[in-house]
Amino acid sequence: MKTAAGLHHIEIYVSDLVVSKQFWSWFLGLLGYQEFQVWDRGFSFIHETTYIVFVQTAEKYMDIEYHRCRTGLNHLAFWASSSDHFNETVDSLRKKGITLLYEDRHPYAGGADYRAAFFEDPDRIKVELVDPS
Repeated sequence: MKTAAGLHHIEIYVSDLVVSKQFWSWFLGLLGYQEFQVWDRGFSFIHETTYIVFVQTAEKYMDIEYHRCRTGLNHLAFWASSSDHFNETVDSLRKKGITLLYEDRHPYAGGADYRAAFFEDPDRIKVELVDPS
């Protein structure tokens, strides 16, 4: 269902399309996203009516690395489908060698009122997975 306030899509430029596709295909697949589009300089995944697009950054723009504390995107936050799904995904992140941010405060680094896991994609974009309970 399309709504006026619903998010249509997000587009993210990445430094290494192959590495980003490996990471995001795995993670978004755990959340129920499906591969949507693939072309020589990008790919996208869709869930219901929202999709996320990843595009290879042009060489002439690669001189300045992304940092989430600069102006622009800070992080993407996704809902886990259940507390079990949240716990399984956190276990999978650790098994893949993906470091949890704020490990000393996990899973309450986002605030005392909800459980969340924070980690980074290959370009150091912060990703948050929120436990729905």
